[in-house]
Amino acid sequence: MRKTAFLFPGQGAQYVEMGKDFYYAYSISRQTFEEASENLGIDISNICFNGPDEDLLKTENTQPAILTTSIAILRAIQKEGFSCDYTAGLSLGEYSALVNAEAIEFSDAVRVVRNRGIYMQQAVPYGLGKMGAIVGLDRDKIMELIEETRKDGLIEVANYNTPEQVVLSGEAKAIKNAVRKAKQWGAKKALLLPVSAPFHCSLLKPAAEMLQVDLESINYKDPKIPLINN
Repeated sequence: MRKTAFLFPGQGAQYVEMGKDFYYAYSISRQTFEEASENLGIDISNICFNGPDEDLLKTENTQPAILTTSIAILRAIQKEGFSCDYTAGLSLGEYSALVNAEAIEFSDAVRVVRNRGIYMQQAVPYGLGKMGAIVGLDRDKIMELIEETRKDGLIEVANYNTPEQVVLSGEAKAIKNAVRKAKQWGAKKALLLPVSAPFHCSLLKPAAEMLQVDLESINYKDPKIPLINN
C-alpha cells in the first residue's frame, strides 16, 4: 500500500507573494495568516505578499512567514480531503511538521519561530554570517575546502543533504571564499544561500540557549501521526 508524507521547507524557500493564491482562494488559509498576525503583532501577510525581499529575508520575518504559509497551505489541502501517513520538515520546517502532527499549537509555533529568528540575528548581526551550498564535491574534498578557507573565519558543515550536496555555514568571508574555490575545484554548483544568518553552526550557540527558555514554555502532545526528525 502506498503511503503519503507531507514535507515542509526551511529557510531559503521564501519568495515574495508566497501563499497569496491560497489566501484569496481559501478562507481557512486567510484565517491562518490572520491568526499569525494577531499572535505576532505584525502583518505577516503583508510581509509575505509584498515584501520587499530585504524585509522577507530577515530571519525574524522569514521564519514565521514560511511557517504561516506552510500551515495555510496545509489547512487548505486538508479541507480538500488530503491527509498524510508521515510528516517531516527541513530545519525550520520541523516546526510546521510538529503543527501538522498536532504535537504543538500553531499559535505557539509561530511565536517561538519569530523569537528564534530574533535570537539568531542577535547572535550574528546581519551581513556577518553566510551559508553556501556545494554540489558535486566528495566529503574529503569538502573537508579540504574547509581547511583551505578556515583562515578567513569560522566555517563548518551545516548539512549533509545528499551524498553530493553539502551546506556550509559560518563567517561571511570564509563562506564566500569557499563558494568561489569550490567552483574552481570543479563543483557542479556552488552558491550562497538567500538567508540572513549562518544557521546550523556554532556561532548560533547563544541563540540556542535563549530559545530553550521559549521551548520550555509551550505545551507538547504526542504526535497524532509519525514525525520523522531531521
